[in-house]
Amino acid sequence: MTIRSKAPLRLGLAGGGTDVSPYSDLYGGAILNATISMAAYTTIEPTDDGRVEFLAPDMGLREVYTDAMEVDTEGYFVLHKGVYNRIVKQYVHHPLSLRIASFVDAPVGGGLGTSSTLVVSILGAYVEWLKLPLGEYDIARLAYEIERQDLGLEGGKQDQYAATFGGFNYMEFHGENVIVNPLRVRQRYIDELNHNLLLYWTDTSHVSADIIREQQRNVRGGNQQSIESMHRLKEQAQQMKEALLKGRVDDIGEILRFGWEHKKQMASSVSNPRIDAIYEAAIAAGATGGKISGAGGGGFMFFYCPGLSRFAVREALGRFGGETKRYDFTAEGLKTWTIH
Repeated sequence: MTIRSKAPLRLGLAGGGTDVSPYSDLYGGAILNATISMAAYTTIEPTDDGRVEFLAPDMGLREVYTDAMEVDTEGYFVLHKGVYNRIVKQYVHHPLSLRIASFVDAPVGGGLGTSSTLVVSILGAYVEWLKLPLGEYDIARLAYEIERQDLGLEGGKQDQYAATFGGFNYMEFHGENVIVNPLRVRQRYIDELNHNLLLYWTDTSHVSADIIREQQRNVRGGNQQSIESMHRLKEQAQQMKEALLKGRVDDIGEILRFGWEHKKQMASSVSNPRIDAIYEAAIAAGATGGKISGAGGGGFMFFYCPGLSRFAVREALGRFGGETKRYDFTAEGLKTWTIH
């Protein structure tokens, strides 16, 4: 028997950072994101030898444990181990015997929600295998708890819900409460956005935890510039929702530019001279707006390129050494299946 799962990565179109505590606890957050045709994949093969084997086949990595009620959370497989420990402790109450392998279509630190999406994928495979009675909100919440509470990893709340639900979603965050509002965006508007939104890999990754910690310090310390910028990003999420639902697709470039200017005020490390140079080159070549994906500091960027300007923008970005990536927006979230 083989159990597989697939969870989509996402583009954070608006409101990024307002899902992070303590801002979301104090003021409430709002984000608009959309999942894309890049994903995290997990395979579980149940065994009967009492061993737990973690594999990263794309990197040639492997760790093995025997008769494990709990495994250490050191090394490369931190996320896999966090999920295993929670499943054993909360649901099965005995050691499991399995081989589990995973891989992701994008590098860690790219800003597409890679780590949280991988947790959702791993968790989904266990839910499929063990027939756990967990719905979409349950899976997303459990993935969040494993990352943020069990493993102590910094971050927000949007990625787990995006990967689980899929599609275009307007999400609201009020303390521990998360509401996912699926958006009924007409397909022709999605197709136009897909045509005009250029995804660019900067050939650098980032450590989002450092940026998030600075953002949290700014909120706790009452940094008004940072807090006001987050208020504006919530407004941006509302603007993005209206533009998508009403078909004002060409307004999205300006909405992205508005958000980017305020996102840079959240923490000093969101941008840097290289990112600024890439952004300015894209605008000069015809893009009307854009932003970095995720917390900032590196990874993927995307730009709204109206008409046929994507070709001039792509050429302008070529001198920075990164590359543009093809993708499509997707409507599906977490998928799991079993092969006998």
